[in-house]
Amino acid sequence: MTRLKDLRSVLNLTVLVAGLGYFVDLFDITLFGVVRVASLKDLGLTDPADILQKGLFIYNAQMAGMMVGGLFWGMLGDRKGRLSVMFGSILLYSAANLANAFAWDVTSYAVCRFFGGLGLAGELGAAITLVAESLPKEKRGLGTTVVATLGMLGIVVAALVAQHLHWKTAYVTGGLMGLALLFTRFKVSESALFTHKAGPAKANPLLLLQGGRFLKYLCCIGVGVPIYFTTGILFVFAPELTAGLNVQGTVTAGNAILFGSVGLTLGDLLSGLLSQWLQSRKRAVGLGLCAWFALVLVYGLVPGLTPTLIYFLSFLIGLCVGYWAVLVTMAAEQFGTNIRATVATTVPNFVRGSAVLAASGFGVLKGHLTVGHAALTVGAVCFGLALLSLSRLTETFHRDLDFVESPDAARAGAEDSQPGPVS
Repeated sequence: MTRLKDLRSVLNLTVLVAGLGYFVDLFDITLFGVVRVASLKDLGLTDPADILQKGLFIYNAQMAGMMVGGLFWGMLGDRKGRLSVMFGSILLYSAANLANAFAWDVTSYAVCRFFGGLGLAGELGAAITLVAESLPKEKRGLGTTVVATLGMLGIVVAALVAQHLHWKTAYVTGGLMGLALLFTRFKVSESALFTHKAGPAKANPLLLLQGGRFLKYLCCIGVGVPIYFTTGILFVFAPELTAGLNVQGTVTAGNAILFGSVGLTLGDLLSGLLSQWLQSRKRAVGLGLCAWFALVLVYGLVPGLTPTLIYFLSFLIGLCVGYWAVLVTMAAEQFGTNIRATVATTVPNFVRGSAVLAASGFGVLKGHLTVGHAALTVGAVCFGLALLSLSRLTETFHRDLDFVESPDAARAGAEDSQPGPVS
């Protein structure tokens, strides 16, 4: 197992600032799930079915913003640099969160969440790309693990703190934290690989559509789909889901998110360390996926569960599906420096956006199946898609990131070969 001093060796300013940025990012993403019911009741909604429907609408608006933002910030990161995204995105989502505190109806709420999602979309991809390009290949997995683990703590804090704050105060808190973090980024340096070896002249996101790159890109997204099925359905809509499963007692979304996010945080750390120990990104993800689906079956099929057991299962499910850092690192390692920011920024946001499809599928199926069977059906599809996608990706643990993508390489079918250094 990787020694503790190896972890300490990657704790430089770039890694810590990137990790704190992702902390604020996930704090803000999690807020709506925690304050959803209270905020919508405060806006005048009383019927539980209406709260669920309007909650899905607002949640989908946030996810749509993240998908649009992923494309925008990703291309900007390859054109203007990773730091430009880290500054611009935090300004936008901080402003959107402050504005969210003044939402007066469902429509204004959804608009604020759309722009919040637009801004939040840029944080993780830029952070992971910058860290991966700043560390030697034998340590970059540890660096991205630190970033993701710090970020997951943002979910824990949001779940723990936000449910005890008025929803407007929670959004103001998120906005102010973002603005405070902005000042720490002035001492962080741009990626040397981008500045000296790729740069805006070679950036071309259309390269993703050439050769086998697009299929590889879709597979990176597919591997992450179970993560946001878990957070977007099992955690956020835990009250409605467990009521349909006849769980005896009240399950709250805040507590489900809290216990699940603690599991996700530990899972991110453990999956990153497991990847280092196995010297394989793919095997670490595959083990987590199989354990995750077994626990989802328990969640949906075992009768007589109590709120305490649901929270414990949420923790274990989060632990198993906490391979977020490994996934985003693996996606960044698959592609060259001139499109790496586009990939690393869009992949996690399209993974997040997949929660829209999962939630919509769940919403349709629960009208024809029991709630438990509807959730299990969607979960099984996510599991199958993730395993198939993982099998199509190449192992990148030892890959040198000092390379760019070119149209010639795509036409020659060389995209899956081990890349060499940039000429």
